[in-house]
Amino acid sequence: MIEGHGDDSYKYSRPITADFSSNVYNKVDLSVLKAHLRARIDSIGSYPEPEPYTLEACIARRHHLPAEAVCVTNGATEAIYLTAQTFRGTNTAIVQPTFSEYADACRIHGHRVTSLYRLPAENEGYLLPEKIRMLWLCNPNNPTGTVAEKEQLTALVRHNPQVCFVIDQSYEYFTLRPLFSAAEAAAFPNVLLLHSMTKRYAVPGLRLGYVTGAPHLLHRLRTNRMPWSVNRLAIEAGLHLLEHDVPHPLDVEDYLQEASRLHRALEALGGMDVWATETHFMLVCLRMGKASALKEYLAEKHGILIRDASNFEGLNEHFFRIATQSREENDRLVRAIGQWFEEE
Repeated sequence: MIEGHGDDSYKYSRPITADFSSNVYNKVDLSVLKAHLRARIDSIGSYPEPEPYTLEACIARRHHLPAEAVCVTNGATEAIYLTAQTFRGTNTAIVQPTFSEYADACRIHGHRVTSLYRLPAENEGYLLPEKIRMLWLCNPNNPTGTVAEKEQLTALVRHNPQVCFVIDQSYEYFTLRPLFSAAEAAAFPNVLLLHSMTKRYAVPGLRLGYVTGAPHLLHRLRTNRMPWSVNRLAIEAGLHLLEHDVPHPLDVEDYLQEASRLHRALEALGGMDVWATETHFMLVCLRMGKASALKEYLAEKHGILIRDASNFEGLNEHFFRIATQSREENDRLVRAIGQWFEEE
C-alpha cells in the first residue's frame, strides 16, 4: 500500500539534498504557519472537535457551498479509503495508470475493480461499461501529468447518472487547465471531488484534505468517518492557511514554465522519452536501463531522489517520475542523469 511511493530518502546512506520523488513542492515558506502553531501548542491538551465543523464551515464559505457539502479528512488518503468504505462492494473502474491507493482502498472494501485506460468519447455516447457504478479519476493525473478535458468530464457525468464519479483534484493548484470547481461538482448528484491542502501548502506531515460534493453524498461519508480523525493542530493550520495563505505564495505560471524548461532539457539528453505534462510533475521512460538503477545511482552518487514508477499499473521497469523543483536543482538533476548515461 503506502510502500513504494515517493519521499523514501530514509533508505539511503547519503543525505538527500534534492528531492524530486514527491509531488509536494517543498519551497513553500511555512515560517508564519509554524509560529502560529507554536503559539497554539497548548491546544494539544484538549480533544479536537469530534468532527471538524469549524474548518468545514470555513472551507464551505471559500467555495460558496453549504457546510453540508464539505467533509474534512486526515489528508486526501483518508478521503480515498473513506469513500471506498462508504460504497463498499460496488463495481468500480479506475482510470490507469494512476495512484495505487484507489485500487488498494477499493479491494480492501470488497469492490470489484476493473481498469480503464481511456475515457469513452462522444462517438461512444460517453457511456461507461454497463456494470460500472463508481469511477475513480485523478485529475491532474499522477503519474502522467495529464488533465482530462472539462467538457468531456461534464458529458460523462451527465450521461452516466448511475455512476458515482470520484475525481481526485489533489494537484488542482498546479495546472492552468480548466477543472471542476467545488461548486460545479456539488451541483451534480453523482460527483465527489477530492482536495489536498497537503499538496497546496506543502504540509504532508499534518495530513489535511477534504471532499466536496452534493450534501446527500457527503452525509454518507460522514456516517463512516471516525471521530477526531483530524487532529487539533491540523485544524488550526487549516483555519490559519485559509485566512492568511503563506508568505510569497507560489507563482504557478512561472513554476510551470520552469517545468517546461526541465522537460526540454531532459529530452535534449536523449536516451529517454519524456511524456507531455500539464502540471509540475512528469513521467519519463528510459529507452535502455532500469529506473531502479538510475534511482540508486542518483541517490548514492548525487544525493538526488526520484520516484521509481515501475509499480504503477500499466507501467514497467523503465519508468520514473519527477516533480519540478528549483532551477538550480533541476539543472543538477539533468547533469546527473547525463553522467549516468555516459557511465552506462
